[in-house]
Amino acid sequence: MSAVVVALLASAMRGECLSLADATLLEDSGLEGDRHAKSGSRRALLVMEQEVLDALDLAPGVVREQITVRGVDLHRLVLGTRLRIGETLLGVEAHCAPCQQMDAIRPGLRAALEGRRGRFVWVVKGGRIAVGDSIEVEPPH
Repeated sequence: MSAVVVALLASAMRGECLSLADATLLEDSGLEGDRHAKSGSRRALLVMEQEVLDALDLAPGVVREQITVRGVDLHRLVLGTRLRIGETLLGVEAHCAPCQQMDAIRPGLRAALEGRRGRFVWVVKGGRIAVGDSIEVEPPH
């Protein structure tokens, strides 16, 4: 199965997640319109695997990711691996540790997400990205 973007989400306000068909990723910042997009932040953009969400019976956006993907094992990627999606190029950064807010979504969710909440990425090259875009995994530069 090829790797693909299955959902794009933007947090406009705390707790509110907007589903998008397409979006602009801003170089060295994040998803345009997302409250976490901050220049220079390496934690502004979270990518999550649909397979993990499916295993936990969760919908895209519930764990507050901006990009949901299918067909990429994010946790096996080496730091600095590149993801080419649409017009963009993303650099894979740290694993995202589940926070206490996960247990507010569902008791025990924090523990269930340990080691598989997704990866932070930074925008190396900005541009448009859309649901359905294929994902190419490239080695670190």
